[in-house]
Amino acid sequence: NALEINGLQVRIGERAVVDDVSLTVAPGECLAIVGESGAGKSMIAHALLGLTPDEAVVTAEALRIDGIELREADERAWRDVRGSRIALVSQDALVSLDPFRRIGLEVAEPLEIHTADSASERVRRAEAALDAVAMPDAPRRMRAYSHELSGGLRQRALIAASLVTQPRVVVADEPTTSFDATVQLRILTLLREIVDAGTALVVISHDLAAVAHIADRVAVVQAGKIVELGRTADVLERPQHAHTRELVDAWRIHSNPRPEPQGTVVLAATGLSKSFAGTGRVVDDVSLTLRRGATLGVVGESGSGKTTLARILMGIESPEQGTVTLDGVAWNPLRERERRARRARIQLVHQNPRAAFNPRWSIGRSLTEALTAGGVARAEREAGVVRALTQVELDPALASRRPGQLSGGQRQRAAIARALAVGPDVLILDEPVSALDASVQVTVLALLDRLQRETGVAMLMISHDLRVIAAVADDVLVMRDGLVVESGTATAVFGEPQHPFTRALLAAASLR
Repeated sequence: NALEINGLQVRIGERAVVDDVSLTVAPGECLAIVGESGAGKSMIAHALLGLTPDEAVVTAEALRIDGIELREADERAWRDVRGSRIALVSQDALVSLDPFRRIGLEVAEPLEIHTADSASERVRRAEAALDAVAMPDAPRRMRAYSHELSGGLRQRALIAASLVTQPRVVVADEPTTSFDATVQLRILTLLREIVDAGTALVVISHDLAAVAHIADRVAVVQAGKIVELGRTADVLERPQHAHTRELVDAWRIHSNPRPEPQGTVVLAATGLSKSFAGTGRVVDDVSLTLRRGATLGVVGESGSGKTTLARILMGIESPEQGTVTLDGVAWNPLRERERRARRARIQLVHQNPRAAFNPRWSIGRSLTEALTAGGVARAEREAGVVRALTQVELDPALASRRPGQLSGGQRQRAAIARALAVGPDVLILDEPVSALDASVQVTVLALLDRLQRETGVAMLMISHDLRVIAAVADDVLVMRDGLVVESGTATAVFGEPQHPFTRALLAAASLR
């Protein structure tokens, strides 16, 4: 076996965060480790790489990588193995890539550490690795910095850096979380090709659609223990453990026909266009309407202009051409001081709630700040915090906690609570569930549906996950290279797509 662990335990203080885990992965095999946030799956991955926290105590009866026993390895021994025999593809490319180094140097660095290749050979292999992960115009991207790439391109660069030394074992921690459907399919196909060529792959994922596409076997982790292990088809189609059944049921998000919205138009955009230096036009003649009590889904690949469109609708960016109106009154372009009195009426929920909250502030303080900005009287703010948290089904006692003390699902609910606290007419959600486990995704989407029905708030949801959009949207815009290539009701767009790009997106999303 390329990888063998037996009786692995990771303890932090008195708590066993990984408890008696035994796994093997053969060359040319992909094992997926799935489970909810906090289940211990990422800690297993870190133990395989010798990257557990300093306070963690790691013990095992066996921990072998490519035949090398590493149970009692020191950091020097791990450095020899890590990056050459086993490599990590982490989830957060923005943090993992050095912002001050060019991408070519980042990808080539493992070769400099672990091989005797010449500088020219390292450049050649780095460029080939970028080509292999479908990096567009790889020679030019070699000279770019991470901030000059989209999130999807940064993740591709990170995968290239992990694969450039051709390690025997690759550990991929949520490798496609931030990808749209077509890029996700390309990366999953690439990883599967690497497996078929003889590499052992361990994938940590909450996306069972991706797991179904790539994995040979699945290990389900709950509270640090493996509760089910078997062939992928058996585990996903005939789950035996109650927790596995819960995960699989949550994965099977499907669209129930929603009544056609009859609400009045609350937000409208006409002929929006926006360009940036170096990238050209990223939003090109986009028009849309959003009705009260309805959800408009916006889908497309990374770099298609979805997030820039959201920023224009929010009034964060100004369009070069076109207009946005809020309840029929001009909203953008307009000077911010002229918008300020209506600013609370349109709110944003970010993709990454951890980054959206001030880490030093309690959740209650962040909510209080939102209520203050929304004009809520001082005497009513404390009750407003309690009401906002209760509305999103969070215990008001969590108001005293900081963002880092909440789970991912709790942080996203808190972000929704902050956005809804001032009673907005429009909620713009940018990838609101992409970083959440499948079961938590379902809970948050159900929460949003309930809140919309109760409040009548209009929602514009951006997502690369077409299953999410199919489950929640009344109407859909499909964007490509800044243009809207198809629009209509969700039933029409998903049921009878007209544009070849829409059909390609739907085909790529059919991973389940």
